Amino acid sequence: MKFYLLSDNVDTQMGMRLAGIDGIVIHTEEEVRKNLSEVIKREDVAVVLMTHKLVELCPELVMDYKLNLRRPLIVEIPDRHGNGRTSDSITKYVKDAIGVKLD
Repeated sequence: MKFYLLSDNVDTQMGMRLAGIDGIVIHTEEEVRKNLSEVIKREDVAVVLMTHKLVELCPELVMDYKLNLRRPLIVEIPDRHGNGRTSDSITKYVKDAIGVKLD
């Protein structure tokens, strides 16, 4: 089982490639939907890494996959500019997933 990257910039892709992680650079919502739907069907991919900017293009689709698929795990990563999210993003994800608010 391996990782796969969906990135919006070449710098992130090259950094991940140096770590042995394959991936693709895409920029539009249509490309995100197409490539994510293809990669989740791959039996050899256990974790999909997605840059924050790509997740923002279709957050409802990404959240649906996160909540309803057992595999692959979809992980949002910052790019070289950061992601601008607050520190409680994990807390929000847990609340959305199981309906429990963590303090």
